[in-house]
Amino acid sequence: MFTPVPEDGERVGVDAKARGNPRRMADRRVGGNTKNRPNEYVDDAQPTGRFRKVHLIAQALMTPRCHRRAFALQETTKGMICMARPPLPPFTLENAIEKVRLAEDSWNTRDPERVAQGYTVDSHWRNRAEFLDGRDEIIAFLTRKWKRELEYRLIKELWAFKDDRIAVRFAYECRDDSGNWFRSYGNENWEFDEEGLMRVRHASINDLPIRESDRRYHWPLGRRPDGHPGLSDLGF
Repeated sequence: MFTPVPEDGERVGVDAKARGNPRRMADRRVGGNTKNRPNEYVDDAQPTGRFRKVHLIAQALMTPRCHRRAFALQETTKGMICMARPPLPPFTLENAIEKVRLAEDSWNTRDPERVAQGYTVDSHWRNRAEFLDGRDEIIAFLTRKWKRELEYRLIKELWAFKDDRIAVRFAYECRDDSGNWFRSYGNENWEFDEEGLMRVRHASINDLPIRESDRRYHWPLGRRPDGHPGLSDLGF
């Protein structure tokens, strides 16, 4: 069984209580300040049975460009480990771009509870002139939003980043229940905790009425296809 390696390089065994508790074992392996070190785990033996999924998650977190795989594995073992959301700060250009795309994909699901999992439990928002605190308020807000904003399609684009902060610009298209179409342009400032969850979100948004013939987003509802133009490509 693999055990964590502390910063001074001394091996530390897993205590007996943790050995019998997969939640505690998971916390030892994915928690703390070891998440950004490439050699955070030592694989002494291939685990089997109920610890197999925890082992796979550890392997995923050690693998470059593994962020989507790691997140998918964490979703399948929900309740066994802490819900870290890679990529994690401090951000690089590459993983800041990935973080923005993952946020876009999440919002394009139009699933309030799923979207809310990307934010800390006490996340603070300013959305236009509305202020929100915590996941319950976020879920209620998004539920109202997507009952009103139909056929919602969103594109986000990285603007700037540093350490645990990312600035984004975005545009989404939607219609109301009377068939009136809008394109909404906005800017967001994000701040993340060490687990990659967003703890602060500030969003300023302006709505532009458009004709249906002026729509530029036509992909099937859900994730924007990889080959679809981004904001800069569309001239937005």
